[in-house]
Amino acid sequence: MALRACLRGKRGLTAVFSQLSSCSHGRVSPVLVAQQRNNSTSQKVQVDFDQSTGVAVLRMQNPPVNSLSLEFLTEICINLEKLEMDKSCRGLIVTSNRPKVFSAGLDIFEMYGKTPERCAEFWKAVQEMWLKLYGSSMATIAAINGSSPAGGCLMCMTCDYRIMADNPRYTIGLNETLLGIVAPFWFKDTMTNTLGHRTTELALQLGSLYSPAEALKIGLVDQVVPEDQVLTTATEAMSKWLAIPDHARQITKSMMRKSTIDRLTANRESDIKNFVGFVTKASVQKSLGMYLEMLKNRKA
Repeated sequence: MALRACLRGKRGLTAVFSQLSSCSHGRVSPVLVAQQRNNSTSQKVQVDFDQSTGVAVLRMQNPPVNSLSLEFLTEICINLEKLEMDKSCRGLIVTSNRPKVFSAGLDIFEMYGKTPERCAEFWKAVQEMWLKLYGSSMATIAAINGSSPAGGCLMCMTCDYRIMADNPRYTIGLNETLLGIVAPFWFKDTMTNTLGHRTTELALQLGSLYSPAEALKIGLVDQVVPEDQVLTTATEAMSKWLAIPDHARQITKSMMRKSTIDRLTANRESDIKNFVGFVTKASVQKSLGMYLEMLKNRKA
């Protein structure tokens, strides 16, 4: 209980979404929550909770490529909050219901041509998603069944363990610089904690995207398996994580991640201000516009 309270405190629950605030005003009966969530499907998120194993599977389904829009991030955070509240939910597998993609990352339309106020609201949502996943008391596994660039890669790195489909057409990495964007310090910190300083420095400056085999070699993912075995492998791996006493695993996880979480928590407002100031610059808006035009021409 103490660790769960500590982890939640680091996430500033009511500071971002009024919807999340309404969910957390009173503690919902864990049994009722679990029953409601056995086949819980919202427009963009599907959650299946197996009470016999204590494991939930969260499937992203935001067409066409699970781009992380404000609305989508809000739904993800609401579902994560409900799962975290339920003591019987010990493990979470995050995967995609969209073909060939885990998540294409942050929705560029949330950053292009938007008011500073809208950009700030969006960035708070990105922060909240990261804080919830990186600071979760649940054991978390990313079942990466498609490409996962940029914000999708960030989401994968927040998880305790990553399993990726063995398909050379799929890629993963923080490629923000290719779009004329700079990954913020907490993106960098997350990757550094995963890959080490030098590999992260090269990856971020070059905007590198890695194949599954390359990602396995540098430690960006922990396993590469045949595409049709990603979810079953994640389920098998979860049993190993849940064989560890919860309190020991949770305290160890907090010990490893607390300083990174604290750094963002202490600098959320300045991080939002920096993001809004940067992304609304004319030069950055021009780069984003050129990228969107390139995508439009590619589809045509």
